[in-house]
Amino acid sequence: MNSLMQTIALLEMSLTSAVLIIWFLQKLSPKGWPFIAKVILVLVLTNLFFWPLGLPVELPIAAYVRGVVGDLSVVTMLLLWSALLPKNKPTPIGFQFVIALIALIFYPLALGLGMFDPYGWGYGSIAFFIAVILVAVVCGFAGWSKGVWIISVAILAWAAHWHESANLWDYLLDPFLAVWALVAFIGAMYRRRRDKARSGYLFRPG
Repeated sequence: MNSLMQTIALLEMSLTSAVLIIWFLQKLSPKGWPFIAKVILVLVLTNLFFWPLGLPVELPIAAYVRGVVGDLSVVTMLLLWSALLPKNKPTPIGFQFVIALIALIFYPLALGLGMFDPYGWGYGSIAFFIAVILVAVVCGFAGWSKGVWIISVAILAWAAHWHESANLWDYLLDPFLAVWALVAFIGAMYRRRRDKARSGYLFRPG
């Protein structure tokens, strides 16, 4: 069972690394890529990361990447993987705000700043589980269906002990997701203020 978990973790990290590279290359490219081209490139890069391939290293490249960054949350992986879909919509600013706010409260407390540790809620707290369900419901009412199935898959992965961790937090949140949400939210707010300022300047009398 442990060997299977290690294989799954390496496969996930290989796929995530491949998607991240393609996403970065897309950002540098002035033109969009055909979806079939992205699929083929994902398969090629995933194999390069997953198999040693006779390189002067004993382990697959994904193993070294995982050793540095650790296991990513299911939410992070699904957000990354879905970024290559043909009709992928931007993540709502409300979701970015919620993740950033939770991270700003959660990590200081989990690291010992305060009288209680919220990380313990992930070991089966019914109240915490209901709160996660409510977040998914809010995503549904807000019209962001992708958020609903991302949170649902994360809960199912936790229930099935898909990763080594038995804590629900590890399936929902990680430092990379927290940093991304904070930076993305600040960037979105800055762009909104900039666009509003430009609009006000353009339509100013005289």
